Order: sequence, then structure tokens, then C-alpha cells
Amino acid sequence: MGCFECCIKCLGGVPYASLVATILCFSGVALFCGCGHVALTGTLTMLENHFSRVTTDHATLTMVIQIFQYIIYGIASFFFVYAIILLAEGFYTTSAIKKELQSDFKTTVCGRCITAFFMFLTYILALAFLAIFGFTAIPVFLFFNMWNTCAAMRSPDANITSPDSICVDVRQYGVIPWNATPGKACGATLGDICNTSEFYLSYHLYIVALAGAGATVIALIHYLMILAANWAYLKSAVSTHEYQDIKTKDDQDLEAEARSKEGQNSSSYS
Repeated sequence: MGCFECCIKCLGGVPYASLVATILCFSGVALFCGCGHVALTGTLTMLENHFSRVTTDHATLTMVIQIFQYIIYGIASFFFVYAIILLAEGFYTTSAIKKELQSDFKTTVCGRCITAFFMFLTYILALAFLAIFGFTAIPVFLFFNMWNTCAAMRSPDANITSPDSICVDVRQYGVIPWNATPGKACGATLGDICNTSEFYLSYHLYIVALAGAGATVIALIHYLMILAANWAYLKSAVSTHEYQDIKTKDDQDLEAEARSKEGQNSSSYS
């Protein structure tokens, strides 16, 4: 076998659908976890510097952000392993299909149950990440409102007579308690906050993290379709082979019976 034929044979065993889903899953999880982690750190820094200068006022928020960051570590590790497992399952199914074409196909109930289990788990993870996607949209919405407020203050068409009356109060979102000081930013102070690197970087990182969460949801839905198709194919292939085995056995019985009758006829003529 030449090098070209060997390459074609190897490429024929690659589960391209699972490979695309794996690349999309890795990319989405990397964007969500990496950008989300940095954005949370920048958000905490911005709140400490401008909205809650007393440490005890945002102690709970600090603890919650640290918990979220540890959860991000867990999500990244889990999906790295899980995506590789699903890719391996895709290789297994592709190999089974090739063996079936060579009349050497054999699968077990355990194999079909594993595929069904991955299908159920992927469905649960897709729902969970869909909820994460919605949760990630909350900071994007808050930063977008603040960005728009600052943009309106800088606009020459705004015709604002009293800039100090335009404020952003983060206490109303429940991020920090009502007794936090100063708790809000108005006028020039608000404009200065919008010009800080923490605000600019965190805002855009939250957008990228939201896109990463959306890409992960799409990858999980893609995985779900692949697993459902693999499970249906394995089930129908088993039924087909059972039918072929029964048909082969019946043909052999009929052939043996025909030979027996031919033998009896030969004996009677003798």
C-alpha cells in the first residue's frame, strides 16, 4: 500500500463531525473561561476603586467572585476531558461503521448504553451552559448601560445642562449593599470611570465570554445530534445483522434439507 492510499485510509476513519464539534467546544470554553476570569477580576478592581472603598462592604461580592473563578477552573478542566471522550466515541463509531462495510461489524449492549449515557449527559450540559449563557448576558447588559450613559454625556448633541445629575448607581443592581460608599458615580467621575482600563477591558471581555458561552452551547448541540445519530445507527445496524443471521441460518437449514431429500431420492432409485 502506497503512502497516498495509507493517507486516504487514515482520513477515512476520522469523525469529522465530532472533530468540528470538539474544536468549537475547546474554542468556546477557552474564550468563556479565560475572558470570564479576567473580566471578574477587573470588575472587582473597578468596584473597589470607585464604588465601594470599604472592604467590608463588598466582602460577600469578593467571595462570590472567587467562587465563580474556581468554578471556571472546574469547567475548563471538565470540558477538556469530556470533549476528548466524545471525540474518542466518534472514532469508535466511525470504526464500527467501516467494519460493518467489511462485514466484520460487532457491537455490544454496553457500547450502545455508553452512547445513550453520553447523549443524556450532553443534553444536561447543554441546558446548563444555556443557563450560563443567560447569566453571562447580565454583566454585558450592565456594562452596556453604563457605556451608553457615558457616551451620551460625551455626545455634543446631548445638550446636558447639569452633568452631575447623570449617575450610575450599582447598588440598585444588588451588586453591593445599599450602605456601601459611595455606591454611585455621577458626572465627571462617571466619565473618568468609563475611561479606565478596567472598565474598557472588562466590558469587552464579558462580550467575548458571552460569545464563548454561545459557541459552547452550539458545540454541545452539535455533539447531541452526533450522539443521537450514532445511537440510532448502532441500534439499526444490530437489528439488521440479527435479521441477516436469522436469514443465513434459515438458508442453511433449507439447503441442508434439500441435500437430504436429494440423498433420499438417490437411494430410492438405486
